Amino acid sequence: MTSTPLIERYRDLLPVGDATPVVSLGEGDTPLVEMPRLSERAGVRLVAKIEGANPTGSFKDRGMTIAVSKALEGGAEAVICASTGNTSASAAAYAARAGLRAAVVVPEGKIAAGKLAQALVHGARVLALDDGFDAALSIVRAIAERHNVSLVNSLNEFRIDGQRTAAYEICDALGDAPDALCIPVGNAGNVSAYWLGFTAYRDAERSARLPRLYGFQAEGAAPLVGGAPVERPETVATAIRIGKPARGQQALGAMAESGGAVDAVSDQEILDAYRALAVEEGLFCEPASAAAVAGALRRAAAGGFGDDDTVVCVLTGHGLKDPDTAIEGSAGLQRMPARLEAVEEALFA
Repeated sequence: MTSTPLIERYRDLLPVGDATPVVSLGEGDTPLVEMPRLSERAGVRLVAKIEGANPTGSFKDRGMTIAVSKALEGGAEAVICASTGNTSASAAAYAARAGLRAAVVVPEGKIAAGKLAQALVHGARVLALDDGFDAALSIVRAIAERHNVSLVNSLNEFRIDGQRTAAYEICDALGDAPDALCIPVGNAGNVSAYWLGFTAYRDAERSARLPRLYGFQAEGAAPLVGGAPVERPETVATAIRIGKPARGQQALGAMAESGGAVDAVSDQEILDAYRALAVEEGLFCEPASAAAVAGALRRAAAGGFGDDDTVVCVLTGHGLKDPDTAIEGSAGLQRMPARLEAVEEALFA
C-alpha cells in the first residue's frame, strides 16, 4: 500500500489543477509527539512536530512537491536553488523523481555533511561559492531570470503553498490550532507559510482559532531580532545561518499579526536543547530544529505561556543531516578488549 501524495490530501487548498503532474515521494503526514519531560521542565504542554520524518529528512519536501510539480507543468528544463543544506537535498531528490536536472549553489564550508551528501547522491550539479548564502541566492535568482530553469527557493510561492500543509496537519491532529507555535527562523519562509496555513484553515472553518507564532533565530544570525542584515552570520545551527532572510518582512508581519514575536537564542541554548531532546525525549533533530525548543524553554521560564497552553515546537530536520555535531557533542566511543570482564567493568563498575 502506497501513501497518498500530500497534494492529493489537501488538493482543495492548493494551487494545482487536473493538468498538474504530481511529483511525490510520500511527503507530509509527519507525527506530533508529546515531550513529557521537557513539558514538566517548562510547566506547559510541549509537543514536537517531527518534520524530519519527511522523505529527505526535512520540512522542505512539503514545498518541493508542489514547486517541482509546477516546474514540470510549466516546461522548465531544470530547477535551481541556493541552499545551506536542506533545500538542496530536497530539490535534488524531487528533481530526480521528476526527471529534471537540478543545480545547487551552496556557501563553501557552510553546509552540513549529511545534506551535501544528499544533493550529490541524487545527481545535482553542486557549486560551492566563496561567499555566504545571501550571495548564492542573488546569483541563482539572476540565473532563473535568464534561463528556462525554475527557482525553487522559498521565494517560489508554490514552496510556501506546500509548506502551509504542516499547519493543516497540526490542526487535524489536535482538533484545532495550538495556543502557540515555536519555530526556527532562517530564510523566514516557513514562518510565513505556517501563518498562511493556519489562517486558511480558519477561513475554511476547519479550525476555530489562530495560534501565536514565536520565531527563533540564532544569536549569531539574527537579522530580524537586530533589525539589520548580518553580513557574516555564524552559528552551529547551519540551517538558519542566514544574514538576510528573503521573507523576513513577511515573517515579522505574520508573527506580529498572530500576537507572537521573534527572539534569538544562543548556540549554547540550542545545543542544550538539542541534547535534551535526544537524551530525555528520544528525538534526534538537527541543531537548527532545537532552536524552537530552546526558545520555548526560555519563554516558558519567563512566564510567556499560559499554564494550560499547548505549544507545538517545529523540529524542521532530522539529526542525521548534521552527523558531525552529534558526534562532537557525545561522549564518544569507549574502546576495550573483547573480554567479558572488561565489558562488565565498563558497564557496571
